[in-house]
Amino acid sequence: MKKKTSVFEISLYIIFGLLALITMYPFYNVLIVSFSNTLANASYSPYLYPHVFDFTGYKTIIKDIYFMKSLATTLFVTIVGTTLNMLFSVVGAYVLSKKDLVGRNFLLSAILFTMLFSGGLIPTYLVVSDLGLTNSVWSMIFPGLISTYYLIIMKNYFTSLPPSLAEAAHIDGANELTVLTRIYIPISIPFMATFALFYSVERWNEWWNAFLYINDKNIKPLQIYLRDVLVNFNSQLATQAQSIMSSQGKVFVQSIQMATIIITVLPILCVYPFVQKYFVKGVMVGSVKE
Repeated sequence: MKKKTSVFEISLYIIFGLLALITMYPFYNVLIVSFSNTLANASYSPYLYPHVFDFTGYKTIIKDIYFMKSLATTLFVTIVGTTLNMLFSVVGAYVLSKKDLVGRNFLLSAILFTMLFSGGLIPTYLVVSDLGLTNSVWSMIFPGLISTYYLIIMKNYFTSLPPSLAEAAHIDGANELTVLTRIYIPISIPFMATFALFYSVERWNEWWNAFLYINDKNIKPLQIYLRDVLVNFNSQLATQAQSIMSSQGKVFVQSIQMATIIITVLPILCVYPFVQKYFVKGVMVGSVKE
């Protein structure tokens, strides 16, 4: 017999449906405004759906040379940074998962210490500066090479794997590198994919280190470019927008800003659906204590 839906359940559906609409509207508004222009926004208020499709904002952004340079910088930082993140995190976690490692408890304590205390902003800046990383894309990669939180979860995951896997491989003559690359990593693809995505999202959204260490606008990342467009609306874009406005009379500054947000968010947003199913499984497996 089919269960009858109560008034309380219907009320919950309505309330959470409204909350979902309220949550999604800002994203929807950014999207439709990115296709708008001055005439459309002035004629229709509030602007609830796209009355016109004007790609001037996207054309202005794509033609900007500094956008292409910032995109190239962000792609480099994301691809190379994520690769190095996973390399050092996986190797470090595997080593720390070995209970017979000499000084293991000391190393774990030292690593956990960094989760509670840091050297501070000024000492960190001096270290990065002394290493010659200022005004370099590597200043966005090396300071955050390993996430302590992710490292601990990976270590717990490797510890939870049956020791018999490694023991059987050692009997067959395999060394530790072979065990890691030929046995542990292949059976941990969902787990690795989860943290690779975590790292890649962090790299894609990188702006703080670039804000501190990079002054050269030719190598600034996409997030700094987005900040300049939203906060300052840099002079070169303003000049381009003014020339388009003079010839077409319909450019809208806010559409350029919203178009920049869409272009900045869209690439990494497209990756999420492919690995979202691994999120809970990947994190929960590694969160089990020894």
